[in-house]
Amino acid sequence: MKKIYVLFITLISTFAVNAQVSFGNMQNQISRGKDGINVFDVQKDTREFKGLSIDLGGAFNMDFQATNSFNDQPASITTTTNTATGTTVRSITGYRLMNTENNFTLPAADMYIGAQLFDGVRVNLDVYLASRHHNDSYVKGGYLQIDKLDFIKKDFLADFMKYATIKIGQMENNFGDAHFRGSDNGNTIRNAFVGNNVMYSFTTEMGMEVYYNRNGLVSMLGVTNGNLNQSNEEVFYTAGPNTNTTHSPSILAKLGYDKQLNEDLRVRLTGSLYHNANLGNANIYSANRSGFGYWGILNNNAYKNTITKTDANGTVISTTTTDVATTFSKTSTPEATFNPNFKNWATTYMINPFVKYKGLEFFGTIELASGGDKAGTDDKRTANQYASELIYRFGNTEQFYIGGKYNTVSGKLSNADAKKVTVDKFEASAGWFMTKNILAKLNYVNQKYKDYSQFTGDPATGNLNNFYGGKFEGLVFEATIAF
Repeated sequence: MKKIYVLFITLISTFAVNAQVSFGNMQNQISRGKDGINVFDVQKDTREFKGLSIDLGGAFNMDFQATNSFNDQPASITTTTNTATGTTVRSITGYRLMNTENNFTLPAADMYIGAQLFDGVRVNLDVYLASRHHNDSYVKGGYLQIDKLDFIKKDFLADFMKYATIKIGQMENNFGDAHFRGSDNGNTIRNAFVGNNVMYSFTTEMGMEVYYNRNGLVSMLGVTNGNLNQSNEEVFYTAGPNTNTTHSPSILAKLGYDKQLNEDLRVRLTGSLYHNANLGNANIYSANRSGFGYWGILNNNAYKNTITKTDANGTVISTTTTDVATTFSKTSTPEATFNPNFKNWATTYMINPFVKYKGLEFFGTIELASGGDKAGTDDKRTANQYASELIYRFGNTEQFYIGGKYNTVSGKLSNADAKKVTVDKFEASAGWFMTKNILAKLNYVNQKYKDYSQFTGDPATGNLNNFYGGKFEGLVFEATIAF
């Protein structure tokens, strides 16, 4: 945190020393408030460059959560597994899900620091000041955005750059359109609901993206190094068939159509691709480290698991009692999500239709994901997600809204599993923009887990699975500010 304060003081000192530096005169910047809702990818404007300018912004949210979790697990259970060499008896006692209080969860805060460095060139740094995953402030990412190449030569490739944008850095990578309507730590003002998609595509890998948007055409091509955490240390690969011997770049692509057909009707349709041919872990579904919206979901309290093994003659070989710890963690990654946990390789397609007619808007997601079943094998496993949002915005400035969202995802957690698991979620929300930068919303959620196994790990000795017949529902009131 001290480093953030030093950086802030340095910026203010720079302004005080150099009177030619201004604040807030940023080109081609998407609003972080209400005006930035339904603005996807990048945008162009005609703002004049007036020299070096500094941008300082923030985003905050505070949630009051009143939810309850349920599942079909008993408080105690005894199972017996017979084999030719003997018997294994598992006795579980004292199991129950953790009760959550109706109370505030950890507030989240972001800070945004940017600078207009040259005509058509700006830099941006996104900082998580407070988030659940880290105890200290840390940088989400930073990037250089280039909308003109005049720093090479006046009007260099001007006809091309009139429609093109280049982004370079470690940043939120642009896969699909759903992440533009999702919550990201303190920045939740663009999300009409509290939760994101159950299988949420979000990562911040080092790379470059090139956009070309013209007369309704939407296009983007990007490449990253495939790493979430950057390092040049030597990588040692495991031995065996089908194991990785390299780490490949991630390829990103988007193609679509976006047009305001008349004063009342806007239509957008995009298709997106994410592909990595060789990787250890698919970051695309595991990199959302900061926050999701629902906490303390389907966690167990501590309980005991006693395993007694006997030989074929009935003689007791061993008795072991394990104190199973609670699964709740104050620094855990987001809960109530689905991570297919692909290994070795990953390919994902996303299709996003968006239609807005006057105050009524529809947004959909079709996501078809596939990847390696587990580390050391290229065997294909799949997971599919479908989501639809219907929102009606009303009032003189559309400052009020009501909306509903249905989201379902299904897939096997391992090819060895007998059946796919499914997670279904329904959300209903109502919101009020008190100003363009202040939003209050009340959200109802009902999420169910189907076809999860009763036990985790070894069928004979494993612990109880919290998602077996799992469900949670309740209300969340969220207040959020962004500027």
